[in-house]
Amino acid sequence: MLQRRTLLRGRTAVLAVVALFLTLTAGTSRVPPAPRPGPAATAVGSVPGSRTVLSGYAIRSTAEVADPGAVVSRPGYPTAGWYPAGSRSTVLAALLAAGAYPDPFYSTNLKRVPAADFAVPWWYRSDFVVTAPAVRTYLDFSGVISAADVFVNGRLVSPADTVAGAYTRHELDVTGLVAAGTNTVAFRVRPNDPRKRLTTGWLDWLQPPPDANMGLVRDVSVRRGGPVALRDAHVVTSLALPSMSSADLTVKALVRNDSASTVTTTVSGTAGPAAVSRSVTLAPHESRTLVFSPADHPALRLRAPRVWWPAAMGGQPMYALDLTATVHGAPSDTAHESFGIREVRAPLNADGARQYEVNGRPLLIKGGGWSPDEFLRWDPAYVEDRLRYALDLGLNTLRLEGHIEPDEFFDLADRYGILTLPGWECCGKWEGEVNGNEAGERWEPADYPVARASMAAEAARLRHHPSVASFLIGSDFAPDRTIEKGYLDALRAADWTAPVIPAASNASAPVSGNSGMKMTGPYDWVPPSYWYEKREGGATGFNSETSAGPDVPTLDTLRRMMSPAELETLWKDPSAAQYHRSPSATFSTLRLFGAALSHRYGPPTGLEDYVRKAQLAQYENVRAQFEAYARNAKDASEPSTGVVYWMFNSGWTSLHWQLVDRYLDQGGAYFGAKKANEPLHVQYGYDNRAVSVVNNRTSGVSGLTARVTLFGTDGEPAYDRTVSGLSVAGGGASTTALTVPASVPGLSPTYLARLLLTDGAGREVSRNVYWLSTEPDVLDYPETDWYHTPTTSYADLTGLESMARTAVTATGSTTRDARSGTSTTRVTVRHTGRGKTPALLTDVHLVGAGGAPVLPVRWSDNQISLWPGESATLTATYRTGDLRGAAPRLRVSGWNTPTVTVPAG
Repeated sequence: MLQRRTLLRGRTAVLAVVALFLTLTAGTSRVPPAPRPGPAATAVGSVPGSRTVLSGYAIRSTAEVADPGAVVSRPGYPTAGWYPAGSRSTVLAALLAAGAYPDPFYSTNLKRVPAADFAVPWWYRSDFVVTAPAVRTYLDFSGVISAADVFVNGRLVSPADTVAGAYTRHELDVTGLVAAGTNTVAFRVRPNDPRKRLTTGWLDWLQPPPDANMGLVRDVSVRRGGPVALRDAHVVTSLALPSMSSADLTVKALVRNDSASTVTTTVSGTAGPAAVSRSVTLAPHESRTLVFSPADHPALRLRAPRVWWPAAMGGQPMYALDLTATVHGAPSDTAHESFGIREVRAPLNADGARQYEVNGRPLLIKGGGWSPDEFLRWDPAYVEDRLRYALDLGLNTLRLEGHIEPDEFFDLADRYGILTLPGWECCGKWEGEVNGNEAGERWEPADYPVARASMAAEAARLRHHPSVASFLIGSDFAPDRTIEKGYLDALRAADWTAPVIPAASNASAPVSGNSGMKMTGPYDWVPPSYWYEKREGGATGFNSETSAGPDVPTLDTLRRMMSPAELETLWKDPSAAQYHRSPSATFSTLRLFGAALSHRYGPPTGLEDYVRKAQLAQYENVRAQFEAYARNAKDASEPSTGVVYWMFNSGWTSLHWQLVDRYLDQGGAYFGAKKANEPLHVQYGYDNRAVSVVNNRTSGVSGLTARVTLFGTDGEPAYDRTVSGLSVAGGGASTTALTVPASVPGLSPTYLARLLLTDGAGREVSRNVYWLSTEPDVLDYPETDWYHTPTTSYADLTGLESMARTAVTATGSTTRDARSGTSTTRVTVRHTGRGKTPALLTDVHLVGAGGAPVLPVRWSDNQISLWPGESATLTATYRTGDLRGAAPRLRVSGWNTPTVTVPAG
């Protein structure tokens, strides 16, 4: 998560804050909701090979249930007064759904949740109905946080010392316990402590959930089968490179005789277009792995395979594996997996940096740190909305440090062509054995098999997803030899083919070697010029997590998440602790960000002015981060190979580390990233004043014309130059069009740079506007610490305050697509003001009834800057239903334009 070179004091402060939080909330009374009926019993299929997810649970604290597990887990046990919980639910998520507490994302409501209630185990109880008890029955599950005793029909079938770890997978044969009719499974879930358990934690991302996410966060399935079980079916792909003319498929499956008799089974099916079949005789309770290879099944060598690519590089075709095990001609079990054909490699370049390649083509990793919902609530539509946003931003990768999402997340990543970098998290038990004096307790003998089992389960779950580009077996620290061997053995046994990265920091492991990554931050405010230096977190190598820290959301979101008093403090007192920033003493305030805002733009005069300046600052900073890494990607010396913005999103309502906020609203950080990552892009270098063209398309382009004009804040031009006949190769290549002189006569201390890129037909293909200063930001690199580099002198951008007010108009029309349920609003924005002053950073928000933003929405462009007489046409796409029957309207605002709201047709 966050590398700390001198962390002990900072992390101790975090733990102290958390401890104080728990102390303050202990003993607070929970407000019980009105009783609700428990979940209906789940009807379980009888067909061999069927898999049925338990639909939900009734849950209650063991402090309120005196009966033992042998009684609680019997069918018919009364659960009046218990809370309903979904099929994947932490304890607190269920209590929130039941209305036990007010909105935890607003103000300090989360403090009102009593942590003491989660210091004891909780019962999760579910009924399922079986109609054919003779068919073998198994419980199949993972995602227990942190451990559980498992009971079925009054019998303990697995104790908590076996069912331990959030990622371990368990299959329990309960055939001898189930009966026709209603059956009951009950989990006595133990409390979670990520410092002591190999589970999940949050550290300084957000205020920690008081239940520490204890519960069942993945599906519990009831599987049915015949005498032979079919398990671990998968396809290992090998793509011929560089031609991609063929691909070898190797199909593997474990067949297991669960009966007391010798059995002959035939396993047959298809892997993509290829058919496979083989018979095998198994002794009682014998297991054997069947391997189907191109040597014995020539059809498994595919000619002209359909190859999977990241979204900006090609298509995302998928294949299917379908197998059936039959005994005496009757199905005994089935298996199905989807898989993609692609090759990911990540060698170290000449500078020791990790360089990812997909299907033999190198690419710059442009990513963001992914966060699930704080309470681990799974909402497929909400997840899909965020993944679409990632693509809209031009990102190609999401990093999941711990909090590894359910299967559907990776299915969506496969579909959308988004690479993922899952891995274990820092700052708790996962790295407790190797992290020196930082948080997380040292491992006990019982932890090692849990770690290996966790790796084995996640490897088997993720290996077939082409979107999974590697696995990081360490974060801030690399594992020691013993731990690493356990991970690597598990990955090898699972036929893992993607790269294995020892750490997200500049660390090495005994077997895996150097990570090829850096984790130098920063995590708090630095100026835009910081990103261009090839040192610290600047644009060189692979930076696994980095950003300028605070990302203040829009005013709409701020008013949804903070009280009026908190909003007053937000703009008046940057040194005040902000509950919605972090429990860490290091990140609890907006002091550094507030100082930069006041020095560079001028002290805020009110909440709206503070938010207005914050959006401007975040736009320029996020844009610079991605632009610097893109420009340096093809450098001959010390190129940039990857950057992961910390973070893409937050798990709750936050004031930092997010390109998009909890409610999916978009501000300066969002549109700064979108501008930097556009397919064909003209940009300015803060370090050398070079105007460059970066081509993120796959093919090259020629006949381009670049123009740069420098203006005073009054709109008077001071410098203008055009260069034509530009060509730039594809695949992230760049070319320098011109360099702006170091000194331009008559330029005001604050000035604007307008960059325009047109194609051979004269069409504008990229527009980029910068607000700059003749006084540079000065960084004190010798005083760099683990989270930022101090700024000793600030750029003078206060001249923006004196820009004359000017007018823009907007007209819109809307079309609706009934089949897809979406609407598209087309907006034309015109600068209609008099004089020469441009309209800076004009924002268009689509709003519905009451002026609330319609979210999510995907804009073709936004936060644009226009000069008098100029216009731009933008499109917004969104779900029609999110208007809730209202007519769409457009709220137009900007740095120096009045806010107006107009109809959108």
